[in-house]
Amino acid sequence: MKNILSGRWVPGATLVAFLLLAWVVAGRAQQKQYPYPTVRDQRGAVPPGPRPLPSPPLGDGPFTFQTTEQNIRVVVVTKGLSHPWSLAFLPDGGMLITERVGRLRLVRDGVLDPNPVAGVPAVLSRATMAGLMDIALHPRFAENKWIFISYHKPVGDNLASNAILRGTWDGKALTDVRDIFVADDVDMEASRIVFGRDGTLYMGIGGPGTGPAVSVDRAQHTNDLAGKVLRLRDDGSIPPDNPFVGKTGYKPAIYSMGHRVQLGLTINPYNGDVWETENGPNGGDELNIIKPGKNYGWPVVSYGRDYRGPRMTPSREGMEEPIVFWVPSIATSGLTFYTGDRFPQWKGNVFVGGMREGEMSPTGQLQRLVFNDKWEELRREALLRDLHQRIRDVRQGPDGLLYLLTEEDKAALLRIEPVDSGVK
Repeated sequence: MKNILSGRWVPGATLVAFLLLAWVVAGRAQQKQYPYPTVRDQRGAVPPGPRPLPSPPLGDGPFTFQTTEQNIRVVVVTKGLSHPWSLAFLPDGGMLITERVGRLRLVRDGVLDPNPVAGVPAVLSRATMAGLMDIALHPRFAENKWIFISYHKPVGDNLASNAILRGTWDGKALTDVRDIFVADDVDMEASRIVFGRDGTLYMGIGGPGTGPAVSVDRAQHTNDLAGKVLRLRDDGSIPPDNPFVGKTGYKPAIYSMGHRVQLGLTINPYNGDVWETENGPNGGDELNIIKPGKNYGWPVVSYGRDYRGPRMTPSREGMEEPIVFWVPSIATSGLTFYTGDRFPQWKGNVFVGGMREGEMSPTGQLQRLVFNDKWEELRREALLRDLHQRIRDVRQGPDGLLYLLTEEDKAALLRIEPVDSGVK
């Protein structure tokens, strides 16, 4: 074989090593934009991008609001968190909260333990879409004490791969921590995880939402994990009934493809379907029902606009339509169904966190969506806008109340309670 630089004949192994080195160098050059370029806000563009106003400090509360179907009180459970991403409820009443920078925090009886939970491995945390991400308890947690966390695992120099760790909870720390999954790709964005009814683990991996076509188009590449929902067993192995198992040119962990940045992932408790929210570009956030082997269109189709203004193609045959979309965007995040009895008017409703509306800040909110028995949207309501806090996650607690995490540098854990006799 000939060396492509010198023209001299060299052994095949030498050429392979040279090509591998060239690929690594090129990859590192591309990763300077990790996890995405700054085109998102169009600083310096004509017309200029929006001024990035910070969220105001959150008061101590409680705060009361009159909503369309339920008056509510918002209680500040605890402050002192930094860019939390997700929370999980322990059987003993405690709560575990992930922080993007790489810390796992414990809240007991409304008190945040000042010391992070031990056992979390090294994490690459950068910008808003890389770090310690989602957390989920194993369906048989009472037996095995297993906790799963998605995160960005450092790889080489300033690179990271999306990964899932499994640790055993001993009541104070994670022990026997091991990676059950590490992607063989880099330069991928946020991740959510959730266990399905059959015990398999679903993982959303965000694809680059902006940048050159070689990056953005990865969501359509069948041999690339960016912009996909994966389906795994609890040991990281591939279920044999995944839709692309044995299909040439497809990574077998892929369950669905054509996604942008998935920031919400949950199971419909009424039928077991996988539901997902993802951010569109300028508008076009989506709520999707994830079906095996289906293509959800990014970046070929979107109900949003390019950040510079032009509309994108909204739909195409062979690509799945969202069941809900937002124009303007609300920067959708956490996602949950309400099934409790504390808010009878809200039973069966879906709640979606929002971090900013219409590319403007501070406009964070929580949205409530009402569906009919065919899961067709009937109406939606924006809640908590007067707090001006970015909402990263929303979960229903064992007590039937709703718990929220704000996405701020000085963030809070909030609880929504009913007000039975009107707003006080």
